[in-house]
Amino acid sequence: MKRRTRSFSGHKKAVSRTAVSDAAPAQLVQIEKPIYGGAFLARLEGKAVFVPLALPGEQARVRVVEEKRGYATAELEAIVAAAAERVVPACKHFGTCGGCQYQHAEYKAQLAYKQAILRETLERGGVRVPEEIAVLAGEPWAYRNRIRLAFDAEGKTGYRGRRSHAVVAIEECPIAAPLLVQAAFSAAELFRRFAVPSRPAELSVFGDAAEDSMLASVFTEGAARVPLRDYFDALLPQIPSLRGVELVEVHQGQPRTVARAGAESIDYRAAGFDYRVDHGAFFQVNRWLVDELVECVTSGLRGGQAWDLFAGVGLFARKLAGKFERVIAVESAPAAMAALTENLKGTNATAVKAATLEFLRGAAKGEGPDAIVPDLIVVDPPRAGLGAETTELLGRIAAPELVYVSCDPATLARDLRELVNAGYAIERITLADLFPQTFHLETVVKLRR
Repeated sequence: MKRRTRSFSGHKKAVSRTAVSDAAPAQLVQIEKPIYGGAFLARLEGKAVFVPLALPGEQARVRVVEEKRGYATAELEAIVAAAAERVVPACKHFGTCGGCQYQHAEYKAQLAYKQAILRETLERGGVRVPEEIAVLAGEPWAYRNRIRLAFDAEGKTGYRGRRSHAVVAIEECPIAAPLLVQAAFSAAELFRRFAVPSRPAELSVFGDAAEDSMLASVFTEGAARVPLRDYFDALLPQIPSLRGVELVEVHQGQPRTVARAGAESIDYRAAGFDYRVDHGAFFQVNRWLVDELVECVTSGLRGGQAWDLFAGVGLFARKLAGKFERVIAVESAPAAMAALTENLKGTNATAVKAATLEFLRGAAKGEGPDAIVPDLIVVDPPRAGLGAETTELLGRIAAPELVYVSCDPATLARDLRELVNAGYAIERITLADLFPQTFHLETVVKLRR
C-alpha cells in the first residue's frame, strides 16, 4: 500500500452498523468469488454475504455478524468442502492478525483472484479491458521493506486485529524482511526496559533490500518524554544496521517530528542506482520487485521531455533521465523533497516542489518551465487516485504517452474512464503483485493518444 504522508493508525471512531448476536445460527453457503478487500462472496436468500478466510468453490458454514442494507458480513465457522487451492497458512497469526488475507490460498490462485478482481472492477467502472492482463510477480515471502506495528498494554509489539482495532502481539511475520521483525522485537524490549513515562504507540521500521541499513520512527500519542539519543545508542549493539531513529508526536491525527538521533536517511540500491530515502518518505514496499516495477513503467519509452508526477524520491524519474532529454519530477511531500533533489543531481532531471494539481494548472496555462507538451507523463498517485480536475488537465495537456501507476483499482477505473474519454487508448495493463498474501494490488497502465 502507498502512503504520501504519514498517518497515525491509533484509535478510530466507531462506524454505524447493525450487529448480529453471536448466537446467530450458522448457515451453509457456496463461496462464489473473491472481492476487493480480502473477503469472498456468498449469498443467503439472494443477499450478498462477505466471508473472510474462505475460497471460491468451497462450501462453508458461516455465521452472519453484521447486517447492512445491501450486504452482510459473516465469520467462517467450518469448511464443509474445501477448494483444491487451499493450503496451510505459513504464519501462526493468520486469521487473527489483520495484515494478510490470502495466506490460506496457494500463490498461483492469489494471482488469479487479483486478476479477476482487477478486470471486474475496471469493467464495472466503464473501462474496456484488454484481453490479456499481464502479471508481474516474484517471491511471495519476506518481501516487505517497511513495517508499522503497534504496542499493546504490556508493551509487546504487533499488528491490528482482523476484526478489531486491538493489537495482536506477534512472534513472527513471514511477509516482512527478517531483520525488520527482529528490530521491532528489540525496540519493544528496550522500551520496556527503559520504562519511559509514556509508552510509544507505534513503531515504523524501513530497511534497504539487502538488510544492510535501517531507519526507525517512534510514534507517540501527544507529548512523550523518550530519551531518544540514549535509546538509539542502546539499540545499536542489538541492531548494527540501524542508522537513525526519529520521534514523532501525533496530535489529533497530525504527526510532527520532534527529535532525531543518528542519520536522517539511508541509501537504497534499486534499478541500478543508489537512492537516498529519508525518514517518512514513500518508497515501494516490495524489495524483490522494485527493479522489475521500474522496468515495467519505463521500458520502451524515449523522447524529449518527460514529467514524473507524484515523484516521491525519484524512483521513476532517475531512470527516465537516461531516456529523455529533460525530466521534470514533481513532488509535494516535505519528507521526500531533499532526497528527490539529491537523487537527481548530475542528471537532466529537475525536482519541482509542488502539488501535482497545482503544477498541472500552471502547465495547462503555459506557465513555468513546462510550457511545452511533454512526450510522456508518469503518474503514481496515492490511493485516492487523480480525481476529476487532474484527469481533465491531463486530457487538455495531451501528452502522447501516459503511464498510470495505481494502488487502488476503484479509483483507477474512475480515472481511466475519464482519460479514455479525453482521447487516450489503453495499450497495456500489468498487475504488479507488490503485496503477496494480501488483497492489495498495484497496476501499471500504459496509455497512448
